[in-house]
Amino acid sequence: MDGAHRAALQLQQLPPASSADPVSEASFSYKENLIGALLAIFGHLVVSIALNLQKYCHIRLAGSKDPRAYFKTKTWWLGLFLMLLGELGVFASYAFAPLSLIVPLSAVSVIGRYILSFVGCGLAIVGTYLLVTFAPNSHEKMTGENIIRHLVSWPFLLYMLVEIILFCLLLYFYKERNANNIVVILLLVALLGSMTVVTVKAVAGMLVLSIQGNLQLDYPIFYVMFVCMVATAIYQAAFLGQASQMHDSSLIASVGYILSTTVAITAGATFYLDFLGEDVLHVCMFALGCLIAFLGVFLITRNRKKAIPFEPYISMDAMPGMQNMHDKGMTVQPDLKASFSYGALENNDNISEIYAPATLPIMQEEHGSRSASGVPYRVLEHTKKE
Repeated sequence: MDGAHRAALQLQQLPPASSADPVSEASFSYKENLIGALLAIFGHLVVSIALNLQKYCHIRLAGSKDPRAYFKTKTWWLGLFLMLLGELGVFASYAFAPLSLIVPLSAVSVIGRYILSFVGCGLAIVGTYLLVTFAPNSHEKMTGENIIRHLVSWPFLLYMLVEIILFCLLLYFYKERNANNIVVILLLVALLGSMTVVTVKAVAGMLVLSIQGNLQLDYPIFYVMFVCMVATAIYQAAFLGQASQMHDSSLIASVGYILSTTVAITAGATFYLDFLGEDVLHVCMFALGCLIAFLGVFLITRNRKKAIPFEPYISMDAMPGMQNMHDKGMTVQPDLKASFSYGALENNDNISEIYAPATLPIMQEEHGSRSASGVPYRVLEHTKKE
């Protein structure tokens, strides 16, 4: 009777415990999502400010006579410090929130870097709100065992096989066939970037667990992920630099964001199973947020003013008296009936009065006396009349 009574008490205590666990887990996952999203937004904004500071430093040095190098200025070092701080914030965000939430938030850096159009800015903000609200709530501890288990799972192995084949084909067409299309180059960047974000989340998660007391640095998978993270980041930057030499930066920003975000979300959903257990409505709203953010970034970069290349010419409005030349119907050809000086495109007699040209009159030489040693030529002084 006592055993039966104790079993009945245990059965009565189980339902409240099971009903409280989902609520606490949901609140905990929401807090982690919020922390990760805020860290990512903060990091991307700081990186955008840092890039603008360094660009301002280069422009100021180029337009002045300052002989200093850019790395000897305080502004450039401040930009470098802010860039490292922002990248550290983005790196830490992967340890708290799912990869599918952190990757699309890079639209914040595009918003802060370009002159905004109101429609594009509004769409990017709405898309970011939907991404944060309907992001997946998968929060798995990044232990060595879990990472190895995901690494050898058949969905990720199949994804890796498809990605390696696609990467080799694109690299062949890019190197051997000279396929310099922007989609080809940025797709190579996106494929490498998907592996970068997967390894960054693994490394960041294992570092956070190690700091919390659960040491993960003795697992060899940590160092494998770290090497893959560094290698893919280096090659990704190399391809991105080649793309920036051949195509416009605004086009790279929009197309690169769309391709990199799509491939990275696919890689994260395959490796970390971010959307496992999510209902259809949340997945559709998350996809809608991605599409709205894509459209916003495209409109922002599309409305950016293109830089006018420098051409060595003399502006007509920089000449005296020539500001309204075309409005008055005046011709560019100077009037040959009046006095004019070379380089001036209008009749201005007061200039010829101020500057008298130098002349070289020829003195006739006496041919009869060969012993004359006089100077045959005499140069008149060039005087300026007041």
